[in-house]
Order: sequence, then structure tokens, then C-alpha cells
Amino acid sequence: MIDGVHALIYVKDARKAREFFRDILKFPSIDAGDGWLIFALPPAELGIHPTGGKSYHELHLMCDDIKSTVKELKGKGITVIPIHEERWGLATSIMIPGGGEIGLYQPTHPTALILNK
Repeated sequence: MIDGVHALIYVKDARKAREFFRDILKFPSIDAGDGWLIFALPPAELGIHPTGGKSYHELHLMCDDIKSTVKELKGKGITVIPIHEERWGLATSIMIPGGGEIGLYQPTHPTALILNK
């Protein structure tokens, strides 16, 4: 049945964003043609949350040590907003070169990632 997820990120400068995921985050990729990179992602999980308003979707990267991850990203010239504590973990956002931002967090809740191993 379902054997994968294909997530999309829309930005003003796709070349810069692709370079970020390839060169900074080191996500492996394939070239689908003409430099159109498609990235392999780390193991993933999906949370379903209720909303009292309009439905929407979010994408967050996860890490096990947010302070060292943020330090490493800043050392590579990536803009990161200050880390803040949520009831579910430590969170921040990374500015994607080329446009937009993506969430990054260190969960304190149980995760389903162990099911992917």
C-alpha cells in the first residue's frame, strides 16, 4: 500500500534551497533531471493534531541535541531563531536559503522513530 512520503517545500529560489539541503544538511539526493534534486529524508513520523480553525500542514526536522545542531548550523551561516521551550520539546526555526523557514525541534515526548529501525 503506502510505502513512502513525498513532502514539498515551495521557495522563491529553489537552487539556493536545494544547495542548503544538499550541502549544509547533507541530505542524500538524486537528480531527477536538469538539476531537479529529490532528497532522501531521515526516518519520519506523522502527528495528527486537532484545530479549531482552518486545516493546515507543517514540516519539522527533528534532532537529539538542539543546542549543538543550532551551533553547527549557525557556524555554516544559517539563520536560526532563538530556541524556546514547548511542552513537547525544545523548538526553533531555520531560515531556508532561497526562502521560507522550517521547524527544528528536540522532542521530549515519546517518538515513533524507533518503529522505522
